Formats: sequence, structure tokens, C-alpha cells
Amino acid sequence: MTKELKQQFTLRITQANKTQLIVILYEMLLSYLEEAQDAHKNADRAGFREAIRKARGCLKELMTSLHFEYEPAMNLLQLYLYANREMAMADIRNSMEELEHVRMIMTKLHAAYQQISSQDASEPVMANTQTVYAGLTYGKNDLTENLADQGSNRGFRA
Repeated sequence: MTKELKQQFTLRITQANKTQLIVILYEMLLSYLEEAQDAHKNADRAGFREAIRKARGCLKELMTSLHFEYEPAMNLLQLYLYANREMAMADIRNSMEELEHVRMIMTKLHAAYQQISSQDASEPVMANTQTVYAGLTYGKNDLTENLADQGSNRGFRA
């Protein structure tokens, strides 16, 4: 994952509500699956395994975010466990076939959660974060982001 993409995810996480955080996790997982595909094409076994490890980390976070008091949670858990097994098999076999199954499932779940998140008007999970103003200054090939309110108690409530 590029430095710019990591920064973009980090910024989005600081501004996201609970549903948006799930959407971001799906996007990160899909990004790592893409990295695994690129590494596989380039015969980079270590890169392939590392990308799968990171994708499985995102999947683990999705599993821990399930609320089992709601009916769909068990169905989602079964899908996540299947995806986890498929990623493990892809790692063992050095194969893209299993990862393609996972990508198809996660793409559909991502689309569903995107629709749900557009209806979620709850407050961001993180409070007292920096405000980022993008586009105030820019050059020919870059964009400068300015951070406001960089107080000493950032991230903490006094």
C-alpha cells in the first residue's frame, strides 16, 4: 500500500462513523488483495504472502466488529471464515484462484455497506481530531493539506 493511500485511509478513519469504518476496512482488504495479485504476477512470493497476511488482518477486524445480537452477524461470520480459509489456501498453494473468490465476496459486501453507510448519519467515532482542510494551496502536481487545531490535547478530552 502506498504512503499516499495509507494517509488517505488514516484521514478517512479519523472522520468516520461506525458504518464508514467498516466500509474503509473492506476497501483496505480489497487493496491488499490487489497487492497480492500484483506480487503474484511478479513472482514475488514474499510480497504475496505479506499482502495476504495484511488482508487477513483486515478480515480479523471485520470479524471482531460483528454484533451477534443482530441476525445477519452469524451469516457474515460464516462468509468471513470462508474468506479466511480461502486466503490461507491461496497462501499455501501460491494461487490466485482462492483470492479471486474472496475478492468477489468482499466486493459485494463492500457495495452493500456503502449503501448502508450513506444512510447512517451518526457522529464520527473519534472525537477531538484534527480538522483537515484540503486544497487550500496546491502546486502543479501536488496538493497541500493544512491541519487546524493542533492543540496539545488532540485526541484526548480534557
